[in-house]
Order: sequence, then structure tokens, then C-alpha cells
Amino acid sequence: MAEILQYVHKDAFLHRLHPFTKIAFILVVSVMCLISTNLAFLVLMVLAMMVFAAYGELLTESLQQLKLIIIMSIIFILITVITMPNGDILGYLVPQGIPWIGGLVPITTGGLMIGFVLTLRFIVLIFAFQLFLISTQPRDLVHTLDRAGLPIDYTLMFIIALRFIPTLQIEGQRIHEAQLARGFNPGEGFIGKIRSVAPIVIPLVSNALLRSNVIGLTIDMRGYRTGKKTHVRERTFARRDYAVMAVLVVALCGFVPLMLAQVI
Repeated sequence: MAEILQYVHKDAFLHRLHPFTKIAFILVVSVMCLISTNLAFLVLMVLAMMVFAAYGELLTESLQQLKLIIIMSIIFILITVITMPNGDILGYLVPQGIPWIGGLVPITTGGLMIGFVLTLRFIVLIFAFQLFLISTQPRDLVHTLDRAGLPIDYTLMFIIALRFIPTLQIEGQRIHEAQLARGFNPGEGFIGKIRSVAPIVIPLVSNALLRSNVIGLTIDMRGYRTGKKTHVRERTFARRDYAVMAVLVVALCGFVPLMLAQVI
């Protein structure tokens, strides 16, 4: 089963980068994809994310959530087509030949354009954050956020939330398999999927609450309230970090004039 946002232990290029470098990478990529509305540029960014993931030996792990990305992309496009009918009409979601309801939802060029822009932005952001999280150990991320001046309480909440995502995913799958082993049959189709939610969610939430209590006790036992922190290792900037930062600066400097030229 493909785990969401789970750290992948490797000794590849992305894993050896300093967390500060990867945070700068996320910020630059996020700014560029959120500001740009050019489809060709956004497609180029998606391809660049894939090349970057392949160079960091994380392309397979990044594509494990491809099914979710495709589903969300289709939803984005449908929402924009329905809610933003701008431009020329290319067709209709409901064919005109159907009595009474035919031709109610037009498919327009403006709606498709906005839908594709939102979809490509979503894909770029998902790739960037996923590459960052699966290539960064939680302890290094905690240390980096602490050095950046972020309050330790917020850092702790962020790390625990990230750690719970793959844990709850695995536990939910185990509960589902246990229910099936006991002869539970929710049925098939959409109704069957709805019926299968409650037997999974109730024990999952109960176990999560128990686990949160254990985590709280563990934090107190390790002296979290004393305010004294020690780090196992110190990450330092290397040549590869300076090289990546230089590439980000060049990309950002080239992006700003391009956007200004489009606005003017």
C-alpha cells in the first residue's frame, strides 16, 4: 500500500540537501506556480518537478498518489466548467438532445482554461511538498524549523500531524481488512462504500485519541516542558545547497520580468 507523506530512507541527492534549501525550493516553486496563468509554463513546471524527482531517485514514490491527483484534477476542471462559463461554448455536459435538461451546463473555453490552470497548480504544489516531506527526516525538519525561529509548540503540532497521516492510513487499511476477515459485507457500488465508512472511522478515531494521550505522556517524560533541547546532529550547508539556491535565484529573477511583461 502506498503511504502518504511517509519519509523514504535513501542516500540520494534530495536527501542530502539541507532542509533550508528544500524550504526555499518550495517557496520559490509555490510563488511561481500561483502567480503564473500560462499553461505552457505550468506544464513545464510539472515536467521539471518530475525531472527533479527522478534525479533525486523519488519519481516512483512521487507517482504513487497519481490516482488521487487525477481524481482531484477532474473535480477541479468540472467545478470550473460549471461555475465559470466564460468564453466560447465548445459543447455541453448535458447533451442538448435530452428533453427539459439538455444544454444546461455549457463547456466554455474560459472554464476549461481556468480549470487546467488550477489543476496544473495543484499538481506542482503536490509534487513540491511531497518531495520535501518524503526526503526530509522529521528530526531534521524539527531542528530546521526551530532554527528558523518557529515556536516549538507549532513545530510539534505540525510534525505530529504529518506523522499521523501515514499512521492513520495504515491503521485504517488494517481495520478494513479485519472487518472483511470477520465477514462484514457492506455491499457493492457507491452505497457499499458509504456503509463501509462507519465500521472503519469509529475504531480509527478511538485509537487516534488513545495514541494522542500516549504521545502527550511521552512528551512530558522526555522533558519537553523544561525548554532545554539537544540535537543529535547538526546539518550544514554544502556545495550542492549553494548550487540549488543559485538555480532558484536565477529562476526567480527570470520569472519576475516575464510576469511583469505579461501584465504590462
